[in-house]
Amino acid sequence: MRLATLNTCTPEVAAAQLTPCVDIPRWVEAIIDARPFTSEADLIAFAEKAAYPWTEAEIDGALAHHPRIGDRAQGNTTEATMSRGEQAGVSTAVETQTALQAGNRAYEEKFGRVFLIRAAGRSAEDILAALDERLGHTSAQELEISAGQLREIAILRLKGVLAA
Repeated sequence: MRLATLNTCTPEVAAAQLTPCVDIPRWVEAIIDARPFTSEADLIAFAEKAAYPWTEAEIDGALAHHPRIGDRAQGNTTEATMSRGEQAGVSTAVETQTALQAGNRAYEEKFGRVFLIRAAGRSAEDILAALDERLGHTSAQELEISAGQLREIAILRLKGVLAA
């Protein structure tokens, strides 16, 4: 969707394009309400600013749509397609998948939410190292890191929407 289209489409169409970036209605509505944007850079800057702060409930709601790292998103939704593309570089080797599954379980047991990391551009080794490091964090630290990763994913996806 080009910027001109996003600027002029109905709020419903805009929401359908923005929600797969991150399913946080307040963020989607803020972007829709702020239209029109003069440039993609202005839109991205606004979207980044609108992502602060996200509440724990908003983060948990958005994470409900994210597959575990290493799992392939199922279905034909835009969000599932985006997720599969972002995780395309994660190794499918048995030992890597076993380590990711164990790390995901440990993370979920400790923090009560799915481990979230911007997978795009990261190797499986980088992801496993980050997962191991983050298991040593407090819940408060992890909430902040997860929010940051969710913001990165949302902006990356928004850029992809604009390029489509």
